[in-house]
Amino acid sequence: MTLLELLQLMRKHLKLMIILPVVCALVAAAVSYTMLPNTYTASTSMYVLAKQTANNSDSGVNYSNLNASQMLANDVSTLLKSDRIASDTAKDLHLDSLKGYSTKVTSETTSRVITLEVTGADPNTAATISNEMASNVSKVAQEVMDVQSVNVIDEATAPAAPSGPNRPMYVAVAFLAGLFIAIAIVVVSDMLNTKVRNADEIEELLGLPVIGRMPAVKGGK
Repeated sequence: MTLLELLQLMRKHLKLMIILPVVCALVAAAVSYTMLPNTYTASTSMYVLAKQTANNSDSGVNYSNLNASQMLANDVSTLLKSDRIASDTAKDLHLDSLKGYSTKVTSETTSRVITLEVTGADPNTAATISNEMASNVSKVAQEVMDVQSVNVIDEATAPAAPSGPNRPMYVAVAFLAGLFIAIAIVVVSDMLNTKVRNADEIEELLGLPVIGRMPAVKGGK
């Protein structure tokens, strides 16, 4: 099937090509705007401070060990995702678990700054969890790693506006999905239709030229 033939089929079934995507988009909008709750994201930024050695001055940045410090930042980022930090945070906040709250940790390769994002249904709880995880990771990092401390740069605050779900994207995806389904229905129905619909198809099937046509008469007369 050529592109021109496909476009002709789509034009022939124009109602289906319009109605099905619109219906899918409306269903997605109804579900996302009425059934999916808002989610809120609170973020905390931290700075990993490595222990100073005897050869280093007490002031300034330890440039000779910058690579090692960046590796420590990556280790702290991994520690933030551990079950120990999650369980300690839940225990400190008197929660059974952190179920329902997702975490995202970002650590740049050229910086010792770590960003922790906690997303959940309640903005205040998300901010509290983020700050408590930052506090706990500093304690654990000092115990198990060569880290002096993990200092908080910006504490998390309760977000005023929701961060998700991305409802317009869901609607757009549903519309495109409906359009794809409509095209598939049109193509499949055309492939399953074995009727001879014009003279060109007769010539192609029989290999014989059409030398005459019987015009259709209204009223059957």
